[in-house]
Amino acid sequence: MARPLLALTGLLLGACTTVPPTNVHQPMSARPAQRPDALAASLAATGSIYQAGTSRTLFEDRRARYVGDTITVTITENTSAATKSNSSLSKTGSISASSGPNVNLPGKSLIELKGSSSNTAAGKGEAAANNVFTGTITVTVIEVLANGNLLVSGEKQVAIGHGQEYIRLSGIINPYFVNAANTIASSQIADARIEYKESGGISEAQVMGWLARFFLTFMPF
Repeated sequence: MARPLLALTGLLLGACTTVPPTNVHQPMSARPAQRPDALAASLAATGSIYQAGTSRTLFEDRRARYVGDTITVTITENTSAATKSNSSLSKTGSISASSGPNVNLPGKSLIELKGSSSNTAAGKGEAAANNVFTGTITVTVIEVLANGNLLVSGEKQVAIGHGQEYIRLSGIINPYFVNAANTIASSQIADARIEYKESGGISEAQVMGWLARFFLTFMPF
């Protein structure tokens, strides 16, 4: 009896610390690939300070260009959108008829018919959204494309109290946009996928329980 309870407790605790799913490019990190000059230097080590496998040319900067290199991304996302619509419809109509004295109907000297109708419809809609996301994250080059562009991906985890925050980013970088400090703005990343998710008690409080969702699927209203 104790073993099933321990297993159930472990399962519940594991569910509370589940890492939120992501849609950024995978993998989120990559080890640097060994270059041909590094392989040759490892086979014939000279013992000198200069090593051809790890050195760079005299006029080459330290900007990322190989798999495994890192780039710092400055996240400056500020989006806003608003839409507003109004519609109004009004339609009225009336009909009337009357006649003079009628000798064929005793006591009915006057016949009068009246009718009227009206139809009014009005609609109004308004929506607005404003999102601001700022921060920095360092990502890793996971692939160098044929045209020289860099496919990058990375993740940052921050633990605050009993909660976890996950910042993830991936996209394609043109190396010409990377400045001398090896930094690029998120607005200059193509196919950018930027996420901010969290796990813990605060995020769980915002999600409907699984039993309530189960019964909600069968409710017709």
